[in-house]
Amino acid sequence: MPLEWITYQDAVRLYYLDQVAYTCGRGLYRVHGGYNAKTGLRSMIEVNSIVATAGAMQASLKGSPAYTPPLNNATLFRRDDHLCLYCGESRRAKDLSRDHVKPISRGGEDLWTNVVTACKRCNNLKGSRSPEQAGMQLLAVPFTPTHAEYVYLQGRRILADQMEFLRAHFPRRSPLRQRLDRLAEDDAMPLTYSA
Repeated sequence: MPLEWITYQDAVRLYYLDQVAYTCGRGLYRVHGGYNAKTGLRSMIEVNSIVATAGAMQASLKGSPAYTPPLNNATLFRRDDHLCLYCGESRRAKDLSRDHVKPISRGGEDLWTNVVTACKRCNNLKGSRSPEQAGMQLLAVPFTPTHAEYVYLQGRRILADQMEFLRAHFPRRSPLRQRLDRLAEDDAMPLTYSA
């Protein structure tokens, strides 16, 4: 199960401590160490794009259906694809805000299922009212990402083999899986030109 993004230095440390159970994906780095005084051979560790560790208690906790990833604006905005879920406009992160569907002032909580990405204009327009009271319709239902989805939402540049590994851990009905499927279909569509 995907746990977290680590640096190549952390990966080398896991290899050195013999905590790597297996690797997947392609080799990313070849790290050379010192020379062995007896053999004269130089140590070398090849770091793959996916490193599995043995016996991680974190995996069983983060794979539990009761696990809820921490909520922060950066991952919330990525979950909602940087779209205002009221007006549908795509915005930069600095122009977005976290809106509570059921306002905190009215008993709402700061949970994944009660927050959506909103442009600052729509958030101000809605104020401390529900979408119904403000006459604003939500374009999507807020959801709590699984841990694998959260790992995806945290990544900046995800390699193809890492993406394949992560997607394999997304629920079948995941909105993120559906979005990625649509993007893949769009990429596969042949372009036509008119002369």
